[in-house]
Amino acid sequence: MTEAVLALRFDAPMQSWGMRSRFTHRDTMREPSKSGVVGLLGAALGTERTDRGRIAELAGLRMAVRVDREGIVERDYQVTTDVPTTKGAGHRNVVSHRYYLADALFLVLLQGERVFLEQVAAAVCHPRWPLFFGRKAHVPASPLILAESRGLGTGIRRENTLEEALAEHPWQEEHRELWDRAEDAPMLRAVVEVPAAEADAESRYDVPVTFESGNREFRQRYVRVCHVAVPETREGGSAPCT
Repeated sequence: MTEAVLALRFDAPMQSWGMRSRFTHRDTMREPSKSGVVGLLGAALGTERTDRGRIAELAGLRMAVRVDREGIVERDYQVTTDVPTTKGAGHRNVVSHRYYLADALFLVLLQGERVFLEQVAAAVCHPRWPLFFGRKAHVPASPLILAESRGLGTGIRRENTLEEALAEHPWQEEHRELWDRAEDAPMLRAVVEVPAAEADAESRYDVPVTFESGNREFRQRYVRVCHVAVPETREGGSAPCT
């Protein structure tokens, strides 16, 4: 089995990656969740919400996220009017708080069997169903796979590991002049899937088993948060994240 890494660009004015959303409070993480990424890829492939086999295949891909631009957490304050009361004796207004990331940019990396990743990449370029970042209104601002000619190219990479791709893949930030006045080159935060026994591993309960309405099921995984230098500022090749 030949493994490879698929690199995807997640760029949008708004993104939302809920972890503990309940009823009128919808939270967001600071970077894409495993369930959110699997859901997006499932939409690209035309996977049904109850297809546990295909969902497990997608969830089995090892994932890393590099935060190429930290987003700003914003809150959308919504009021729904004329909602029937539980007793059916009248109507009321319901206030909901929905959080999202504004102006965030991520490099999402998936490691797995090359043949399967090629199928996923083809589906992302020609999705069966619309793609969105956490909520239907949060649509991509640019293609998830970019041509190499732009200097930010994404798609199937030849790196054998996520760690190499994190360190070497081009920085996706196109407005690099914003960093010209910085005294030091920015370090990019990264979240990498690791074995449970690895030092500094922290748990995330966001691996989907099924997206069945009213019967969603998730399991646990472990990640390590680290930082990598912007690839263009690196001298002497790549280095592991720290």
